[in-house]
Amino acid sequence: MLRIICILILLYTLFSCTPKVAEVTEEKTEQTRPVYEGNCASFSDITPAQKDQAETAYVLYKDFLRAKDYDQAYDYWKTAMRLAPKSNGTIQYQFDDGLRIFKHYYDQTSDSTEMKEWAEKAMDLYELRVECFGDEDYLAGRQAFDMFYNYRPFYSDQEIYNLFKQAIDGQGDSTGYFVVNPFTKVLVENIFEERITIEEGKEYANKLLGVIKYGNEHCEDKENCDAWAIINDYAPARLEALEGYEAFYDCEYYIDKYYQEFLDNPEDCEVIVGLFVKLRYGGCEETLDEFTKVAEARKANCMKEAPEVSTAGPLRQAFDFYNNGQFKEAVEKFKEFVEGSDDPEKRAKYNLLIAKLYYRDLKNFSQARKYALEAASDKDNWGEPYMLIGKLYASSGPLCGPGTGFDSQVVTWPAIDKWQYAKKIDPSLAAEANQLINTYSAYMPKKEDIFSRSIKAGSTYTVGCWIQEQTRVRTAN
Repeated sequence: MLRIICILILLYTLFSCTPKVAEVTEEKTEQTRPVYEGNCASFSDITPAQKDQAETAYVLYKDFLRAKDYDQAYDYWKTAMRLAPKSNGTIQYQFDDGLRIFKHYYDQTSDSTEMKEWAEKAMDLYELRVECFGDEDYLAGRQAFDMFYNYRPFYSDQEIYNLFKQAIDGQGDSTGYFVVNPFTKVLVENIFEERITIEEGKEYANKLLGVIKYGNEHCEDKENCDAWAIINDYAPARLEALEGYEAFYDCEYYIDKYYQEFLDNPEDCEVIVGLFVKLRYGGCEETLDEFTKVAEARKANCMKEAPEVSTAGPLRQAFDFYNNGQFKEAVEKFKEFVEGSDDPEKRAKYNLLIAKLYYRDLKNFSQARKYALEAASDKDNWGEPYMLIGKLYASSGPLCGPGTGFDSQVVTWPAIDKWQYAKKIDPSLAAEANQLINTYSAYMPKKEDIFSRSIKAGSTYTVGCWIQEQTRVRTAN
């Protein structure tokens, strides 16, 4: 009997231990699971315990970030990204949040070494995101945008330019709107500084125009369409500066942009001659209907004749170059004539013509102002040079800002100053000056814009950019 009892106890002991054996076996399976070796683990690539820790870190860092407790948010964000940067394999907001955290710390320090470290962390995060989710061309544009606006001191124009090129090469007309304005600025500067060839500049200028056209035609909601409208106010005007290069844009570009102005002003020689040269620059066929009409108007109204001087003289040569559309050469010859003349009336006349050529055709605003002021110095109470300078300033919104907003609007202040001065010294210009003043007064900053910058209406303000002129603060409302 005792033997039977012992056997039963032994069996009970064995069976009661079985679950514990199963648990041990389960734990061993957990421990022998293959370890994920890449940089982009998702929740499915880590152990259940690690997943719990990662999910908790994701929730907590978001809470602290919403509360703007960046230190706590950063600690939990680092845990989340160390364990599962790819999260569930779909969401990507953790990368945007990381960039926000890095920018916060970047802005909090004035130490250049620390600033560079935060900038590098941001750039490394872009590389990790590409590794995790691909979309390399889109992210190249985002990265270049960040370099341009947030971390400019640490990245060269060439690095930024190359990333923007990658973005537009890869995405074509569907390139994001945030690429267009900064890329336009870098592109134009690269062309002017001769850091890239004219051919390369031409290629990407035309790609940008294609992106702008596509974006404005295919935007789907108000927010997106408003963004493209802002782009349309800046980039085409900035790219216009490249029209001074022969064959930079094609025939269709110039007809679309300028032909209606000719139809509205069929006897205005500035409009006619300017368009005639542009159509030739664009390679328009002379048999084209638009070209024929402009050429006929030019011949009938605008073939300028020089005064009776030696056929070999600089003024005669200047007009020959001018009539042939060779504006750079014409400018040099007009300068040569002015420098050799002691007639103030003629000096004033041709200096103003030089200024107009720099403004309208060569797109060099600072030189245009210089020669307009030279013209004004040779003729008392002449308002025309100041009317031109006002137009130069009013046209500088895309040069001095993004094309809209405060930095682009403040150029209206010195522009209006010049028009007011022009009509004061030359009452014959009052009607034209008043029309321009009324038009551009609507584009001045609003009260809330100056208030948010602690600027008072009526106070003095120095407009920067190429203008560098003190003016008076006014508002549109």
